[in-house]
Amino acid sequence: MAEAVLIDLSGLKLNSQKNYHQPLLKTLSAIRYHHAAKAKFLCIMCCSNISCEKDGAHDTCELETSNGLSTLLREFETVSNPSMAACLYTIKQKIDEKNLSSVKVFVPVHRKTLMKAFIDQLFTDVYNFEFEDLQVTLRGDLLKQSTEINMITAQELEAIQNEIETYLRSLPALKGELAIITSPLISDIFIHGFTTRTGGISYIPTLSSFNLFSSSKRRDPKAVVRENLRRLGSAAGFNAEKFYQIKTDHANDIWIMGRKEPESYDGITTNQRGVTIAALGADCIPIVFADPVKKACGVAHSGWKGTLLGVAMAAVNAMIAEYGCSLEDIIVVLGPSVGPCCFTLPRESAKAFYNLDPECVRLFDSPHPYVDIRKATRILLERGGILPQNFQDLNQDLNLCTSCHPDKFFSHVRDGLNFGTQIGFISIRK
Repeated sequence: MAEAVLIDLSGLKLNSQKNYHQPLLKTLSAIRYHHAAKAKFLCIMCCSNISCEKDGAHDTCELETSNGLSTLLREFETVSNPSMAACLYTIKQKIDEKNLSSVKVFVPVHRKTLMKAFIDQLFTDVYNFEFEDLQVTLRGDLLKQSTEINMITAQELEAIQNEIETYLRSLPALKGELAIITSPLISDIFIHGFTTRTGGISYIPTLSSFNLFSSSKRRDPKAVVRENLRRLGSAAGFNAEKFYQIKTDHANDIWIMGRKEPESYDGITTNQRGVTIAALGADCIPIVFADPVKKACGVAHSGWKGTLLGVAMAAVNAMIAEYGCSLEDIIVVLGPSVGPCCFTLPRESAKAFYNLDPECVRLFDSPHPYVDIRKATRILLERGGILPQNFQDLNQDLNLCTSCHPDKFFSHVRDGLNFGTQIGFISIRK
């Protein structure tokens, strides 16, 4: 049984039909009867812009209600907006507030494909949608005598995406201004930084507000992440259309840009100008590498597994092999990550860090010792030849524990599976 019920009355010429009250009352009563007992959210959607009607009509669903219809409508929440994107995004917020995921949509047959196209852009696989034809009979005929349209053209899909993008751009930033942490060690020939959680439009508490990763297991759709990324590019000065981020496997594979892209990788290196590369982090360490002499750069994602597998030095070695970089020229900056105050591993897993250096582990004799992945990363990089003066991991906000600072950072350890993601990014100025 659906947790939420959405009835789409958009574009229906109700006010042009003098006898619509009784048939609409009958239809809404039937829906309420079958779903009100179990559903936690009953909603009527009305929008009237051109995207709501594939034939371009500007109809309206404003209801001139009779007493019986007016009483019934009070049991439904009505969301009305000229933009279909705005309507559905508002409804998504209300569904998310109640933490619902199963949605039954009653939609006129001629609008079903259009509705599905918007939902595909604004929702993720967390949600389960079921569609049913909305049939309201007036004067013996269906309110809409249209047949189902089974395909959205490329032009129509582009119009849908543009409408969504335009709406999301209009939304105010949440939780304060966008903030980027930078390192004075990295030359101005690069654009770089580490994001925090403020200044974006993601509204779900554990993703709010500057989440930069979308997956099928989270409630932030790609459209919202793209808008957050666009805002980051605008603030930092890079082209968000030329943006590449790692495809995490918690291993040590590196993609050297210009070569065939692997299916998964935890590091990227490049010497291409105007291209921005990024490493994800939400407790794992986003690492940025820069060589101002050879004008090359890299990023790596280093969780505890990647740290032990040497992903950081793998990125350094790729820069040396591919671009002729020298160890003494490579700058390494570690972004915010979980600290040894909050990160534990089973004793068997922690043993590898203890063997690397006992100072990487606290309470080693306990079942779940505390592990310092930042110290381990620095030890491995310095043993690999990175100069201590070319290494930054302890200054400014870079050393703050992501789990201890919910006002600044996302954290998987703290927030569970529906966690947000920050990034470390770098590009070579054109």
